[in-house]
Amino acid sequence: MWNPFAKLSETIAGHGGFVNAHAHFDRAYSVSLSDFNDAHGSVNSHLFDKWKLVDKFKKNASEEIYYHHILAALNNQHEQGVRHCLSFIDCDPIAEERALRAALKAKNFVARNYKMNFLIACQTLKGVLQKDARQWFEKSLEHVDIIGGLPGVDAGQEKEHLDVLLKAAKETGKRVHVHVDQLNCAEEKETELLANKVIEWGLEGKVTAVHGISIAAHNKEYRSELYKLCRDAGLSFVACPTAWIDSRRTEVLAPSHNSVTPIDEMIPAGLTVALGSDNICDIYKPFAEGNMLTELKILLEANHYYDMDELIRIATVNGLKVLGLD
Repeated sequence: MWNPFAKLSETIAGHGGFVNAHAHFDRAYSVSLSDFNDAHGSVNSHLFDKWKLVDKFKKNASEEIYYHHILAALNNQHEQGVRHCLSFIDCDPIAEERALRAALKAKNFVARNYKMNFLIACQTLKGVLQKDARQWFEKSLEHVDIIGGLPGVDAGQEKEHLDVLLKAAKETGKRVHVHVDQLNCAEEKETELLANKVIEWGLEGKVTAVHGISIAAHNKEYRSELYKLCRDAGLSFVACPTAWIDSRRTEVLAPSHNSVTPIDEMIPAGLTVALGSDNICDIYKPFAEGNMLTELKILLEANHYYDMDELIRIATVNGLKVLGLD
């Protein structure tokens, strides 16, 4: 009997294996029993609160601790046959240089021992506008492969946040990956803002939007125009479906949709979409295992998307594209 998922998995392996285009390996396996203690435990908190709650781990993590967490995550990926992956690494006044140094050490180890291409992006959980945060961001630029951003953390100054990222991209020639539209609500229009900024800075084809969950919460006319704008900007996407399938229930009215990057519309619109694992066993996603087959299965089922050739591209060559490895 023919098993389409087994065939899909086999074909991906034949194309060199999965490319994990987005992760946070420095916090992998950092969740603890105390984070589950009650309804107010860290794992039950809102995303914006978790941006601060993760400081508890970051403050206490030495470079060696960071190294062991990152290497454990890379071992996880290696066992799955992943040969190319990208992790955002905290570069801010809390983590200072410890996480980045550990990531660079792990990068050298897996390149020698696993023949794995491990790319690093700077995670800017403290923003890029305040003096201390900007200094750590700028210090990271010579060491990272990709410039990372999180405009939502500089709330009310998202444009300025993006300007800092894209100016750095112009000066360094590096690609940019930006977390956008993570709350699954039509109030968010960060993807639109990012696409316009990409065109303004003349960086078409050099920027990737990570997540884009809120896109599906908008009406069809808005979505259609947004896809055209993203195509003009050469904006690519990374979907991390397990990370957002748990989007909280609200009473806000919106078009019926799943809280997953809408690849069923994006791909026919000519947009490139890759796949990522996002968080692994931390306060953000305590039960997530970083399994790329699971990520792909949730993505295809949530979008009712069964084009085998495109799914293979999402899992492999599209990942190489957004990492600048094609």
